[in-house]
Amino acid sequence: MYFSPFNIKDYESPKREYEEDVAVLEESDFENKLVVYNDDFNTFDFVISCLVEICKHTLEQAEQCTMLIHYKGRCRVKTGSLEILKPMHEKLLSRGLTSEIE
Repeated sequence: MYFSPFNIKDYESPKREYEEDVAVLEESDFENKLVVYNDDFNTFDFVISCLVEICKHTLEQAEQCTMLIHYKGRCRVKTGSLEILKPMHEKLLSRGLTSEIE
């Protein structure tokens, strides 16, 4: 399919069509980050299941986060408003995981 940069609908006075870049502002509510830290007690499978159940991660997301937690010592597992992150944080703590909201 051939695309012409000219408006070919009006043959008498052709005009160029331009694409515009639109800046999108991010909501300030998403500044909070839920971070999970590595420990020597919980297994990979347990951390993965907690991230899937509590943070609503896909299996692939949970596996990647768990690998980062293990090798980097921490991972930001969720961003969002404090109202959303606080219950997740409390559930992670109740399961014996080390987390904090930054």
